[in-house]
Amino acid sequence: MSDGFATRAIHAGQQFDPTTGAIIPPVYLTSTFVQDGIGGLRNGYEYGRGGNPTRDALQTQLAALEGGSRALSFSSGLAAEDAVLRATLAPGDHVVLGGDAYGGTHRLISRVYGAWGVRLTTVDLGDADAVRAALAAERTRLLWVETPSNPLMKISDIELLAQLAHEAGVLAVVDNTFASPALQQPIALGADVVVHSTTKYLGGHSDVIGGAVVIAPGHEELEQSIGFQQFAVGAVSAPLDAFLTSRGIKTLELRMRQHSANAQAVAETLDGHPKIERVFYPGLASHPGHALAARQMSGFGGMLSVALAGGEASARRFAESTRVFQLAESLGGVESLIGYPSEMTHASVKGTPLAVPENIVRLSVGIESSEDLVADVLGALEQL
Repeated sequence: MSDGFATRAIHAGQQFDPTTGAIIPPVYLTSTFVQDGIGGLRNGYEYGRGGNPTRDALQTQLAALEGGSRALSFSSGLAAEDAVLRATLAPGDHVVLGGDAYGGTHRLISRVYGAWGVRLTTVDLGDADAVRAALAAERTRLLWVETPSNPLMKISDIELLAQLAHEAGVLAVVDNTFASPALQQPIALGADVVVHSTTKYLGGHSDVIGGAVVIAPGHEELEQSIGFQQFAVGAVSAPLDAFLTSRGIKTLELRMRQHSANAQAVAETLDGHPKIERVFYPGLASHPGHALAARQMSGFGGMLSVALAGGEASARRFAESTRVFQLAESLGGVESLIGYPSEMTHASVKGTPLAVPENIVRLSVGIESSEDLVADVLGALEQL
């Protein structure tokens, strides 16, 4: 019998300290480890970049939550993505990316890797024929999926896309940041690799930057290659950052329930409001991906976006007028945040096919009182 999600979140990799019995494992704030003679390593620990017990505990926790055979923890979400790209690509290779993806991912592939000869195609992941055609391009190595997408909350069929990727001999990578493993399990649906910005829901408290890669079973060579990138390039998570992420994960399931419930309340309040042109939230029956999200996810998450009927000026005013929702980058913390993607999270893709419409505002719905959140957005709309 396997442990349930919440049990794994609390106990995987989190054994009590055998020396003192401390229920919380110690944080190993050390850069190096004393050897028992030359090459006599204690439990394999030699130098902090190569391994640290606190980071290893987090990596065990992450693998258990995503159903992976190995997880690796990095200093940021983009560092995690970079390790996957370095491990799988060479100049001349081709990547297929969803047409509504995080701007930083697009920037990393198109501008950093593009300068070294990697080719990128963006495609509507809801169009199976278009995906199949893009995957058929010479030297395609990766299909990069983000669902729900950022910021338009498009829902992509992970199982179908993984099947299309595998038919083309391509690895399927899924960014599971928005849903978190509490709501969505990409590896169980066929994904080969899962990536996270652990800064967001996994850490959950807006106090730590981090990223993670989780590899599905059966990819031993890929595990070794990404692990080598972690060691050789060195963008590892620091011990205290790993500890904060592990601590956040222990309440992930509970937090995601409240994030989802609050986001549903806010979405239903805004849906049909005369100053709102459209609400992008998969929990609404009117969302084109609602049925797929209901099948693929165990909840609809805490992220939603809205298109303001008054255009750019109204969107900017709305984003700057809330009281509980605070104007800031990032997402996934216990506190509610609001942002204007065109000039904030997605400024790097202005003028590209991934450009976000200028009347869009993104909300990361926290776990405050839902009544306060609803009153806050309605109060901001009254100021338009």
